[in-house]
Amino acid sequence: MRMRTPKVLVIGLALAVGLSGCGLAAAGENPPSRAASASPSAPGHATAPTTHKPVAKPVKKKPAKVKAKPKSKAKPIANRGGPANSWQKTGGKGVALTFDDGPDPNQTPKLLDLLKKRHVKATFCLVGENVVAHPDLVKRIAAEGHTLCNHTWKHSLTLGKKSPAKIKADLQRTNDAIRAAAPGAKIKYMRAPGGNFTPAFVDAASKLGMKSIYWQVDPRDWDHPAGESGHAHKAKVAAAIKKHTHKGSIVLSHDYEQPDTIAVYRDLIPWLQKRFTLIALP
Repeated sequence: MRMRTPKVLVIGLALAVGLSGCGLAAAGENPPSRAASASPSAPGHATAPTTHKPVAKPVKKKPAKVKAKPKSKAKPIANRGGPANSWQKTGGKGVALTFDDGPDPNQTPKLLDLLKKRHVKATFCLVGENVVAHPDLVKRIAAEGHTLCNHTWKHSLTLGKKSPAKIKADLQRTNDAIRAAAPGAKIKYMRAPGGNFTPAFVDAASKLGMKSIYWQVDPRDWDHPAGESGHAHKAKVAAAIKKHTHKGSIVLSHDYEQPDTIAVYRDLIPWLQKRFTLIALP
């Protein structure tokens, strides 16, 4: 008897053959990986050209440049070579003769007479106690066109180390005495005794409307070493002033108890006038 192949079996075999032609693995085989299926060796697959993007190298950031601060163009304050930024020069070509510690009842009148004769204006740095003792001389100094300068109440060499309030009170007291002797007098300048300026001293003077003046030429006319003759002393003072005075110099001298200084200037003023313009500080 002839056996018929069941239709189900025939159809199953046909399906198995057809599916194997589509690249599926036969039963029991591992399926090909995606990489293998994309391989150029796999038949029947077109391979697209593979482009590899270069790996970007990390960009090294340059450190930000720190801009250097522009150098200050500020110039040193002209004529301020003295301690605590006090004035050392006049600010112009004129030479200023300054006389400290007066007024002196004997020497100041002689000096005023000499200045008047030579048509010279000078600057007088006055001590408050002496102002009170000789107000007529202060009045004459102002009336003859000389400049007035505050030299503190009693010439304390340590006043600049005191509190700002005490410094200001001392300077104010001296100004009041000067104005009592010469009403309406302008007091534009202050000189610290011994040149002992401090920032507090200069600041206090500034608040009272005064510039602090030092000097460029110091002939040490107040210094009388033992054994030095009057003639030698006068020669020393004159030589120092002639050697160190230049245009714009502030020259320090003293009229209080210094007869030799007055004697020196009798010859020295004509010598200076031939070379410089002598002025009172403006």
